[in-house]
Amino acid sequence: MSIYLDNAATSFPKPESVYEAVMQTMREVGGSPGRSGHSRSLDASRILMDTREAIARLFNVADSSRIIFAGNATEALNLATLGILQQGDHLIISSMEHNSLFRPAFMLGSKGVELSVVQASREGLVDPDQFKRELRPNTRMIATAHVSNVTGGVQDIEEIARIANEAGVLMLLDAAQSAGMIEIDMQRLGIDLLAAPGHKGLLGPQGTGFLAVAPGISLRPIKAGGTGSSSGQDHQPEGFPEGFEAGTHNTPGIAGLGAGIKFLYETGVSNVGRHEKQLAEYARERLATMEGCKLFGPLTPMRRSGLLSLAFDGLDAAMLAFQLDREYGIAVRSGLHCAPRAHRTIGSYPEGTLRMSPGWFNTIQDIDYFCNAIFSMKPKGMQ
Repeated sequence: MSIYLDNAATSFPKPESVYEAVMQTMREVGGSPGRSGHSRSLDASRILMDTREAIARLFNVADSSRIIFAGNATEALNLATLGILQQGDHLIISSMEHNSLFRPAFMLGSKGVELSVVQASREGLVDPDQFKRELRPNTRMIATAHVSNVTGGVQDIEEIARIANEAGVLMLLDAAQSAGMIEIDMQRLGIDLLAAPGHKGLLGPQGTGFLAVAPGISLRPIKAGGTGSSSGQDHQPEGFPEGFEAGTHNTPGIAGLGAGIKFLYETGVSNVGRHEKQLAEYARERLATMEGCKLFGPLTPMRRSGLLSLAFDGLDAAMLAFQLDREYGIAVRSGLHCAPRAHRTIGSYPEGTLRMSPGWFNTIQDIDYFCNAIFSMKPKGMQ
């Protein structure tokens, strides 16, 4: 038996239509978008355009041409921060951020950008007023994750974005753990920059992602090269989106991403998110009865998403994950999840936690199998 419960890292399996879109693009399209005038190149360009428009519709992005394809959310977050902030600017983030945001922030700190890190509670939640208290005259951006990849805690993005908008600073949302699972309306919320991977909740292939940029916001390219247009210029063009997509696109991956988003339209983002949360909550209820089991994350169910982070007295999380894989065929993730500050915040550093994250294709039977496996491995003396 094989049970995959690591969807917070990469969703698996994908909808059949995603596999078909990738293979069809490789077998029947084959050309590079924007590089030639023949029909295969034009078909490839059409795939990019259709996927941009699908993303714009899903997140209510004002202008689909301001959606920049990236290899992952990390690349998108690097572009959003390194492409805007400069010496003398002030950036505010929280202690719950993934290294994909923390490390670019600290890189900018070495280049003269002032950095404030707002401390979250032991539940992994940030009081929006803490962002407000950190505002300075030179604050340029507030950047934070919508959902923690460690606890599954859902931040009050609407209030944080309101604070940023009223202060006239940019709001960057890391939607790595919420895109495709929580409805996000970029314009209604007042999100200026939205970064997301394609391979998690959007059900696309690995090696895909995007940064959506609201109108009126300027970026500096952080990589240079061939764009297919403006080829006579020595310098990198800064027009959207070509100036920020140097090099050949991952066209098969982008086609798969488009298919994943189409699946979400048909299934419903709220339905997917509700299903995953119900499975995680069921696991929480069962494991809460186990002596020595510590469950992390917000105490209020409304502030929790569809992943569960836990630890056990007398059980090493890494060894437990290894045993679950080898003995039961269950895939989960253990450790610090590329978010050491988050683990310090919730009190699970340096050991980390065991994280299980169900997906759309998991069932209640999968969760029972996971919980039964945990119970069977409890150390002697635990109830």
